[in-house]
Amino acid sequence: MTSWFRFLLLVLCATGTAGQCPHLCVCTAIERKGLTVNCSFSGLGAVPQLPHNTIRLYLQNNSLTSVGAGTLDHLLNLQEVDVSHNPWRCDCGIWYLRVWLDSQTLVRNKPHVQCWGPSSLSLTPLQRLSGNEIPGCRTLWPIRCHQFFVRDLFLIAPSLLILLILTGFLIIAKRLACRVAINSSRTFRRLTSTKSLLKSK
Repeated sequence: MTSWFRFLLLVLCATGTAGQCPHLCVCTAIERKGLTVNCSFSGLGAVPQLPHNTIRLYLQNNSLTSVGAGTLDHLLNLQEVDVSHNPWRCDCGIWYLRVWLDSQTLVRNKPHVQCWGPSSLSLTPLQRLSGNEIPGCRTLWPIRCHQFFVRDLFLIAPSLLILLILTGFLIIAKRLACRVAINSSRTFRRLTSTKSLLKSK
């Protein structure tokens, strides 16, 4: 009994720790589905340890400059997030946040999730970054299918147009060749019949 009691106590403690509300944040339960974690306007300089059952996350209007890789991966049930109005530092480390936001269902105030540095990218929305704009980080980031289609349509369209033009030329050339062959055959027959008439006379 003692061992089972200790085991149960450890499980309860672990669960309680995983679900603790971060310091300076306000957590509200959502009908047993999870938590709304509101850390906005809290002066945070780093993303705190967040409960795994967070459903809605509000981190806007803080002093966040970066998010470490993997920091938010445990939020598997997240349905809504807001990380706008933070002084994000758009160096190679911003790659994780950029891709993570693209994977989320609802990102509030997305146009206001902007770079504050370096100066060349100041006020640039993260959603517009491809990776090549960042000094020292010349790597294309994963893009969605519709972005791939729009970007490469201009490369595919000319090829299709050239293919259609060549197909048209081939069809016209084939028809001309058929007409020439038919006319040649008719001319040959006429010449043959003319020679036959001359010989008979």
